[in-house]
Amino acid sequence: MTQLNDHELALKSWQYRRDILRAIKHAGAGHTGGSLSCTDILNVLYNRTLNVSPDTFGSPTRDRYVQSKGHSVEALFVVLADQGFFPASDLDTLCGYQSHFVGHPTRKVPGIEQNTGALGHGLPICTGMAIGAKLDEADWHVFTLLGDGELAEGSNWEAAMAAAHYRLDNLTAIIDCNSLQITGRTRDVMSSEPLANKFDAFGWAVREVDGHDLAALEDALARPLAAGKPSAIIARTIKGKGVSFMEDVGRWHHGVPNDEEFAAAIEEIDAAMARLEAAA
Repeated sequence: MTQLNDHELALKSWQYRRDILRAIKHAGAGHTGGSLSCTDILNVLYNRTLNVSPDTFGSPTRDRYVQSKGHSVEALFVVLADQGFFPASDLDTLCGYQSHFVGHPTRKVPGIEQNTGALGHGLPICTGMAIGAKLDEADWHVFTLLGDGELAEGSNWEAAMAAAHYRLDNLTAIIDCNSLQITGRTRDVMSSEPLANKFDAFGWAVREVDGHDLAALEDALARPLAAGKPSAIIARTIKGKGVSFMEDVGRWHHGVPNDEEFAAAIEEIDAAMARLEAAA
């Protein structure tokens, strides 16, 4: 696949947001806010960072990506469809009877590396993968996307400790840090801050970035942050990013727009794409 230029990459984020909303609206269910918060991260991963494609997905030398943050699988579905792992029309079956496109990642969907959804499992799985790569002296890299609310699960911190102990500089954890989870603000439910200090104390190399800055994300994800240490990229994001009335509003975790809200959201996205095109 030909690599997108910077302008095309920026447009792609808006295209993904439009497709996410269309899929969720069609299904009448989904994780709207979290999918929109991690869209830019997935865009950079699949269009600039990972050496994964439908043709190479079975290769033992491919990078591995595990979406631990299952409550944003709709964004992953849309990106995988765009990458050619399955026809985009399959998204019309989302949450339908006997469809494999359900509310969490499942390996029955082409391009998905691991089932996730019981939160707190992605980082332990990826730590094991990264240890395996080290034992095989292989140079592929392991990436996982976590939610900041998901960090309340203790299994994350056991994995973080092990990853540092085994000096897994072939492992990168990206935290989609949007400060909201299904039951409220993360600071009120179970605060994980100061997050950078915690990963640093566990022996990780840490960088904080604007999770909607494509260039900053690409720079942070392009290489291990430090030799001999796993990398933690704390991506500060906005839940519902890209649709003004959804941004930083908790009810959009599972919210499905009605007809008027959907039309307004698509209008905002189309206007943003038009502004980008005009500025090019």
